[in-house]
Amino acid sequence: MEMSTPMQNLSSRLLILLLIAALSHFAFSDALQRKVHIPDELDDVVDEEEDEAWKQWGKPNTLPEFDPPPTDFTGMSIQEMNEKMLKHQFGPVFGFVKLLPGARRTPAKVSEIATKWSRVARTGSIEVKFSGVDLSTVMFTIDKGQDALELKEFLLSQTEAYEVKIGDQLFRRDGDPSFEEVVHKMEIEKSKAHESKHEEL
Repeated sequence: MEMSTPMQNLSSRLLILLLIAALSHFAFSDALQRKVHIPDELDDVVDEEEDEAWKQWGKPNTLPEFDPPPTDFTGMSIQEMNEKMLKHQFGPVFGFVKLLPGARRTPAKVSEIATKWSRVARTGSIEVKFSGVDLSTVMFTIDKGQDALELKEFLLSQTEAYEVKIGDQLFRRDGDPSFEEVVHKMEIEKSKAHESKHEEL
């Protein structure tokens, strides 16, 4: 029995690799030359990969069914009535946010709060613009009134916000006194502290 030398072994491997490469090249070029015929009539073809957005593409947009606010408010609390009416507000809405009283703020800090709220609300798909009015008030305008309740919930979840006013309706967290009551209480405490300081002197 004859032993193959390393050179013969290497040349046989190289020959096999060349044959495989040549055959795959011919098979690939043959596949390129073949043409696939796609018929014009595709009515019997079932495409199960279509999603709902694709099916709706090109169809005219339909408006949501008109759902007017109720005309009979008996048995509803004032809060429920306000929420029903706000839900059906479609035009632009503006309002004010009273910031948490007692915190020292600069105009730059109020502007920073307004910018932060604008960015966060935009991530929740609420188109709203905030602008600082004074050191304790931020004004907002919202293009779609139907988003007002969602915006109210968002604002009351922010630590800097104390009270939200939309139209003539005021919203606060449950159990919180009005903004004016808190400010009045703080002024009384401040004046008492000032008086006691003068008495010590």
